[in-house]
Amino acid sequence: MIVSLTIIRYRKLFIPFALLAMAVHRIPLMLQNNCTFWKLLGSGKGGTFSLNPDWQQWGLLACWKEQKDFDNFNKSSFIAKWWRLLGKECWTILLQPIQSHGKWDGKEPFENSIINYTGPVAVLTRATIRLNRLKAFWANVDNVSQIMKNAPGYILSFGVGEAPVYRQATFSIWKSVDDVKSFAYASKEHAEVIKRTRAENWYSEELFARFSPVKSFGTINGLDPLNGININIPDENNS
Repeated sequence: MIVSLTIIRYRKLFIPFALLAMAVHRIPLMLQNNCTFWKLLGSGKGGTFSLNPDWQQWGLLACWKEQKDFDNFNKSSFIAKWWRLLGKECWTILLQPIQSHGKWDGKEPFENSIINYTGPVAVLTRATIRLNRLKAFWANVDNVSQIMKNAPGYILSFGVGEAPVYRQATFSIWKSVDDVKSFAYASKEHAEVIKRTRAENWYSEELFARFSPVKSFGTINGLDPLNGININIPDENNS
């Protein structure tokens, strides 16, 4: 399995087409036989968690049976052509799942396929937030985001969502699994937020997944965020 995350920034003039894509692109994605799971995503202002949407920045997360299936999609699909015609910038990262638990719309989309992995790691956390817990969730977002960006080993992150306010996800990349663990549990403030989510039952559904970055291409905000970071397909002996 290969997982792709594409972040697309539309030209301001074409923002109406970005909104239209959230409906129109569902049809060709449904017809992609070798795409086992997909989600069209919006973005908060500045590419992070925000109640104010970034109307120019959108995303697509998709799972493919093989990398050649993504390559064919990226070369000649209706969606890829749409992005090239209407987009200002487009950045894609390809990933292999390491570990995943939880569900997304009742499904377990990622196949755990790597063991004993060492190297840069990508993390996806997503949740459907209970309506009576929205205030608590959003009250803690800014503080946790700032802690994450200042944490050792942090490389980049995107805040994305399937729906405004209550269906949210964070995609981040770190230098190592140990850096992820240190952020999650060694940070007193973040550990306290995690504890509250469990004790107060903030989420009706949640998923946590780790990935090995395979490669990235394109730019976002004028650069490839992973330029200079050593990312390689894991050795088959570790899979």
